[in-house]
Amino acid sequence: MKKTIAFTVAGLVLVVAALAGIKAFQIRALIASGADFSVPAETVSATEVRQETWESLLPAVGSVTAVQGVELRAELAGTVREIAFVSGAMAAKGQVLVRLDTTSEQAQLRAAEAQAELARLNLERARGLHEQGVVSKADLDTREAEFLKTGGDVEVIEATIAKKTILAPFAGRLGIRSVNLGQFVNPGDAIVSLHSLDPVYVDFSVPEQQLAQVQRAMEVRVMTDATPGRVFKGNVTAVNPEVDASSRNIKVQATVSNADGELRPGMFARVELVLPETDPILAIPSTSVLHAPYGDSVFVISDVKDEKSGKTVKQVQMTTVRLGLTRGDFVAVTAGLKAGQTVATSGVFKLRNGSPVTVDNTLAPDAQSAPRPPNS
Repeated sequence: MKKTIAFTVAGLVLVVAALAGIKAFQIRALIASGADFSVPAETVSATEVRQETWESLLPAVGSVTAVQGVELRAELAGTVREIAFVSGAMAAKGQVLVRLDTTSEQAQLRAAEAQAELARLNLERARGLHEQGVVSKADLDTREAEFLKTGGDVEVIEATIAKKTILAPFAGRLGIRSVNLGQFVNPGDAIVSLHSLDPVYVDFSVPEQQLAQVQRAMEVRVMTDATPGRVFKGNVTAVNPEVDASSRNIKVQATVSNADGELRPGMFARVELVLPETDPILAIPSTSVLHAPYGDSVFVISDVKDEKSGKTVKQVQMTTVRLGLTRGDFVAVTAGLKAGQTVATSGVFKLRNGSPVTVDNTLAPDAQSAPRPPNS
């Protein structure tokens, strides 16, 4: 019995020793493989930090106004007898738009013309008799006064008829008519709006600190939400002589060509005033920047020597940067980078400081300084 117990204990000791040896071997193997393990390289696209010269632009917001725009209204009361235009159509200068009823004025005009003709004949007869000494100078003066009065009566009636004929004061595009045939209108009632659309004004404001930089004839670029991708060009034509005391801004007016009529009065406009000086900057794609609460940063790619393999690999180093203006898909870097450095442009969210990378630009997005949407 004692021998059996001894053999059993010895067997258990051997099994435990064997298991401990196997586990120790496994642990040593894991430690050895961990020592040889290296983080796999992340695939990113990259670009070189470029030094460029950007135009100095002064951004502003404004609105489009017509060079000439009016709401045509009735000067006299009357009934609409003729509407000679179509809503939304173009009108030529002097074109008849609406005629009010003038039948009574026409009848009065014929009577006044008859009185004027009779006064003219009486005046000629009085002049002849005055030369013969039959009519006194006082009677001749009376006939002349009657002739002038009847001529004035004719002109008053003609002016009334003219005021009841509403003409286009200038060429432009008509709005939606506000009257109907047979409608009675009172003085001041709206008839139709008329706006000249080529060219148009764009009114905007700039801070008083930039007043010295704003000059007449400076180039202006205008963009609107109604015409995405379209840039309208014009020039500064007027600068207000006074500064708004409440906002400390000064009003500027630019004249912009609008041959196709896409700019309409009242539109919101984004304005870029092109300043004469240019700024040298370092430009990188906006996708290179990793935004965080503590600041903006980029990953600079550099060649380093791997201590284990002795080979040269590409590695990223996180660098804090200070950003400036944006231009399309690019952003200006004012501090933190140097020209010629290489930065990662995609996949930056998965990188860590010191991560190895592989550069592959085959699928890199094409960054543009003036991107346009497809089919624009």
